[in-house]
Amino acid sequence: MAIEIERKFLLRNARWRDEVYASQRLSQGYLCRGEDKAIRVRIAGEQAHLNIKTTGDGIHRLEFEYPIPLEDARVLLDEVAARPWIDKTRHLVKRGDHVWEIDEFHGDNEGLVVAEIELAAADEPFERPDWLGEEVSQDRRYYNSSLSERPFNTW
Repeated sequence: MAIEIERKFLLRNARWRDEVYASQRLSQGYLCRGEDKAIRVRIAGEQAHLNIKTTGDGIHRLEFEYPIPLEDARVLLDEVAARPWIDKTRHLVKRGDHVWEIDEFHGDNEGLVVAEIELAAADEPFERPDWLGEEVSQDRRYYNSSLSERPFNTW
């Protein structure tokens, strides 16, 4: 078990693209989702994971993640997961001692781009790039589990 401390932001512009050092397409579907908990399956390339998260404040989360066979993940996505799935490209940008995960959504969430940073503490200082916009860590609409239930294109 791990406690994940994550903050999430909208972006002001696309200047972050010049700093990307890696990108990967992700597909994920939710087997169970509630206001403060979710169980999902994710495929990233040839790797698959089952993930369980729970949160109270949007920043601190209990997170459990387990590798699963790729074929099992495909069946879970096709046969069990709620629709629509989350389809996104995750871009990595290093700034100082941190790596920003910038998720560019596709499909029903096309047009949404958010940046996430994992921290050791909620108040840990970090460099705020000029492309960073409004913080949405505690806005449940931006949780991936919420986006799978109420996609960005319906807002």
